[in-house]
Amino acid sequence: MRRPILLLSLVLASCGEPATYANRAVADDNGAAAADIVTAEPQPVRVGELGPNFEACSAAGTTRNLKAGEALPVRVAPFDNAAQAGSVAARARFFICTRSLDQKWFGIVFEEDGTLAESCGVSEPVTRRSDYGGPCRSGWVQSAFVKVIAGDGPGGAPASPDGGNPAAAGA
Repeated sequence: MRRPILLLSLVLASCGEPATYANRAVADDNGAAAADIVTAEPQPVRVGELGPNFEACSAAGTTRNLKAGEALPVRVAPFDNAAQAGSVAARARFFICTRSLDQKWFGIVFEEDGTLAESCGVSEPVTRRSDYGGPCRSGWVQSAFVKVIAGDGPGGAPASPDGGNPAAAGA
């Protein structure tokens, strides 16, 4: 009795059609298979991630691993292929508000002139987590090119490039 059931199962299984997948490569005009390309949708920078007892953006940063005259691309989402929303010049300062799950991207708020401006509205606590809506610019930068800084200035950043060290100011 088992043998006919097994034979019938094998016959029915061979009659099926192969499964198709939604992400299967699509052929181009020449018949060659084109790889799937994922387009990054814009992802707003979130503020207030740590709750109402902390500043809207809990850290400040500056660029690193950039040569003078280079700029760090700011993207609309935490992906290499996301559209560029602007750039941050070498040694510019910005607020770090959030990070991607893989820790490779920081969501930042920045001024065009590279300073930490209290007018950005992220130096004070906010009542709830939300998407940043301005007045400054925002976007995503690769964390490998960011040095997190701390001190006495707005957003926890030093007020001067030397970190507030008077001895270094004269050097």
